[in-house]
Amino acid sequence: MNNVKSGNGQSEKQKLKFLFVSFEGLIGDLAWQVKKEGHYVKYYIRDKTEKDVCDGFVDKCEDWKNEADSSDIVVFDDVGFGDEAERLRKQGKFIIGGSVYTDKLEDDRQFGQEEMKSVGINIIPNWNFTDFDEAIKFIKANPDRYVIKPSGKAQNEKELLFVGQEEDGIDILEMLERYKKNWGKKIKEFQLQKYVSGVEVAVGAFFNGEDFVGQININFEHKKLFPGDIGPNTGELGTSLFWVNESPIFDATLAKMKEKLAASGYAGYIDINCIVNARGIYPLEWTSRFGFPTISIQMEGVLSEWGEFLYKLAKKERPELKTKRGFQVGVVVAVPPFPFKDPDAFRKYSEDATIIFKKPNYEGVHLCNVKLVEGDWRLAGQSGYVLITTGSGSTMDEARQQAYNRIKNIIIPNMFYRTDIGERWHQDGDRLQTWGYL
Repeated sequence: MNNVKSGNGQSEKQKLKFLFVSFEGLIGDLAWQVKKEGHYVKYYIRDKTEKDVCDGFVDKCEDWKNEADSSDIVVFDDVGFGDEAERLRKQGKFIIGGSVYTDKLEDDRQFGQEEMKSVGINIIPNWNFTDFDEAIKFIKANPDRYVIKPSGKAQNEKELLFVGQEEDGIDILEMLERYKKNWGKKIKEFQLQKYVSGVEVAVGAFFNGEDFVGQININFEHKKLFPGDIGPNTGELGTSLFWVNESPIFDATLAKMKEKLAASGYAGYIDINCIVNARGIYPLEWTSRFGFPTISIQMEGVLSEWGEFLYKLAKKERPELKTKRGFQVGVVVAVPPFPFKDPDAFRKYSEDATIIFKKPNYEGVHLCNVKLVEGDWRLAGQSGYVLITTGSGSTMDEARQQAYNRIKNIIIPNMFYRTDIGERWHQDGDRLQTWGYL
C-alpha cells in the first residue's frame, strides 16, 4: 500500500476508499473492520428487508454504481455479481469478487463438478435431474444411499439439502415426493450424489487473479441447528479452523484449479468443501466468495490489516497474510425465526431487540444483522442471524473456551447457539492425521 509522509517526516498509511456491495448484508463485519483500520468505507445492501443492517457502524449508500468510479476498490460479497465484477475489471478498477465463471462453479452443481473432473480432481458419482419423477425412477432402479442437493437459487434454501440415512434410499424417495409436492416450482434442478462416509473438511485460500496468495485455511463447518448435528440445515452455525503453509487436501483440489481461476480473473477467497477418508479426497461443493461466518472467524486469526491485504490482492500483488498459530473457533448467536424466513415471527420475538453486554468488552464479537442506535447495539434485518463470537488458542479446546466465554457476556432475548462447535476435532483430527492429511 502507498504511504505518504507526515509533517514530522514519518510515514502514514494512505486512506483508501472502499465500497462493499451486498445482496443480503453479509459483509458488514469486514467493512467495519476496514473502517476501524482508518479507511473510508461505503456499504450497499440491495434487499429491502436487510437495508438497516450495520446502520451506525459504517456509512451506507443507495446506489453502488454511482460510488464505484470514485472508489479505490470494490468488494463484492456473494455469487451473482460476476458480470459486474468483470465489467469493472475491464475498466481498470480493483475488484475483490467473482467472475461469471466462478459464479457458475457455485450455482450450477453439475458444472462445478465437471470443471473439477476436467483438471483431474476425484469427484463423487452424481446425477443431475430437472424432473422429480425421473429421479424417483432412478433410485428405484439403483437403490443406494444418496444426498439431495438443489442447484441454482434453490440451494440458498439450506434446509432443502438432505442427507439420506437408509442404504436402500427409501428416505430419499420420501423426500423427493415431498419436494415434488411442496417445492416443485422452486427447485428447477437438483443433484443426487452418492453418499460417502468420512470427515467433512473444507480447504480454502485467497486468490489474486493469477495465483493463490498467503496461507491455506482448513475449516470444519457445523451446519445443523442443534448440537450433535441434529435438525435442519442452517447454512452454518459455527466453524473451527486453522491455517497451514501446505496441505495434501489443497494440492488434490484447489491447487489444480489455478489456471482456470486465473483465466476468469477471480480475486478473493475461494473454498472447496470435501469428504475425506482412507481411500481418498472427494470434493462436495464450491464456495467461490467469502464464507459466512468463516470470514469473521478468519479475522480472529489474521494479524495482517485487512484493508491493505485486500487492496494488494485486487492489484494482483502478493501481500503477506500473517496469522496466529493454533486454532480459531466461531459460534453463531441467533434468534427466532432463524434458520427460517418468517417476518411475522421476527417482528413478534426479535425485531429491534437490544443486545446487552454485561461488561463493555467487544473483543471477539463480530457483526451480522446488527445496527447501532444511540449507542445501543440492536437487531437489524429480518433473518435473526445476529452475532458471531470467536476465540483463539494453541489448542482447539482453548479456542472453544474463549469463544464461549465471550458469549457469556452477551444478553439477547430468545438468543440461542450451538454448544459443541469445534468439539468433534478430537475425533476428526485423529482420523485426518492417521490418513495422512495433516
